[in-house]
Amino acid sequence: MSQKIEALKSVLSGQPVIPVVAVESAASAVDLARALAAGGLPAIEITLRTPAALDAIRAVSAEVPEAIVGAGTILTPEQYDAAEEAGARFIVSPGATMEVLDAAGAGEAPLLPGAATPSELMAMIEEGYELLKFFPAEQLGGIAYLKALAPVFQSITFCPTGGVSPANVRDYLALPNVICVGGSWVAPKDKLAAGDFAAITALAAEAAALRG
Repeated sequence: MSQKIEALKSVLSGQPVIPVVAVESAASAVDLARALAAGGLPAIEITLRTPAALDAIRAVSAEVPEAIVGAGTILTPEQYDAAEEAGARFIVSPGATMEVLDAAGAGEAPLLPGAATPSELMAMIEEGYELLKFFPAEQLGGIAYLKALAPVFQSITFCPTGGVSPANVRDYLALPNVICVGGSWVAPKDKLAAGDFAAITALAAEAAALRG
């Protein structure tokens, strides 16, 4: 089994922050993806936390060529398959099961699965995975925890998500075993609800400049 590491790395290394969003409609997702891409964050993770998520992924894939749309909160092989069919170019799961890994092995979209404990990390290494989600980052021990893992799991690189914010994002990005972070602050719910996409583009530009 393999992770399709190069394909995933090209997405994650392209920007310091991957926006993690939940959308209520396909139309708002299209406008949001355009605003984020205009600010320098073309890769976007649309989470399967709303009924509109798959339609939103499908719409962004079809209507926003400058975006790299991904699907998040994937919990089952069926969700992996549905997200890939909708056009997701990368898939993110909060954890990992053999069933989800098998679906990713059979599919085309690279998978970024979550893992945190030493045993989980060892299991992922055995399956050929090197790029992992670390979620929920702050609740699991945050920066100090990742620092402790680095010398032991030297082949693993993380995308921390959960509690990452403008207050701590630079400290996360400074870690040698962090390739990027996932964050929702670049697409605040109030700005999205108000249709203030100019403000979202400005926030995206600030985030994109973190590794300028």
